[in-house]
Amino acid sequence: MIWILKNIIRAALWLFCTDISIKNKSLLKTKGSLFIIANHPNSFLDAIIIGVQYKRRVHFLARGDAFTKRHHRFLLGLLNMIPVYRLREGKQYLYLNEYAFKESVRLLKKGEAVLIFIEGTCMNTHQLQPFKKGATRILESAHKEGVFPIIHIAGIGYNHFRGIGKKVNISLFQYRFNQIINTPKDRVMFNKQIFELLNEQILPPTTPTIINKTPLYFFHLPYYKFIHHLADKKTKGTVFYDSVLFSLLLFTYPLFLFILFCFLYFITIPLPIIFVTLLSIPLLAKTAIKQ
Repeated sequence: MIWILKNIIRAALWLFCTDISIKNKSLLKTKGSLFIIANHPNSFLDAIIIGVQYKRRVHFLARGDAFTKRHHRFLLGLLNMIPVYRLREGKQYLYLNEYAFKESVRLLKKGEAVLIFIEGTCMNTHQLQPFKKGATRILESAHKEGVFPIIHIAGIGYNHFRGIGKKVNISLFQYRFNQIINTPKDRVMFNKQIFELLNEQILPPTTPTIINKTPLYFFHLPYYKFIHHLADKKTKGTVFYDSVLFSLLLFTYPLFLFILFCFLYFITIPLPIIFVTLLSIPLLAKTAIKQ
């Protein structure tokens, strides 16, 4: 199930993003216990884009308020997301963070990969925000268990934060840190070093997205405008626009193609022509967005 979902997401990202460039791509094959530390400019889309690049399962720490609804918990669980709560979500939930940190250490102990957004909050900016305690707390607990994971610094940058056709840069760096974290001074030193390294890895693309108004652009326009309006309405005043837009397109575009299939079949177009048409439409639609 995870393998199927991951490949569906890869295909969806290929359509959603014009280009995803990765620096130090060989690190994506890293095996063993792995702790990935990243910046957080674009909500859940950051986790999805970084996570599917790795040639393995990646577990993510994600903001707890997204897990309030049952269907959200199910979907986020499929994506290997672990809820972590902040004070703004309510003091009554903070005790649940003990599970998030223990689960992260358990996964690292098993040799799994865990991704954390060290800022602990998301803002649509590439400027780093002050770091929270989560990363050092997980590493401190892991060190007490005798676990010293490989650490990757992952800087992610976008040429824009609203809509399709975005260009994305991911810069990876393997950080060699063999010191045990067990004092406040150790935590401060670790965060200071990570801040400097992560800041160097954030390289947003500067080339703007350009739309070619081809016939297929206008063919998709009513559908896309409807989904855009829905995402905009649901995320007004928040940083979730791109994440919700991507999710809505991921689940509704197959339905859009199925409706088109039914229409073509109803007007008695031969099945081979229908299948070639349905395959060609998303491939040609991507050409409406200039590289």
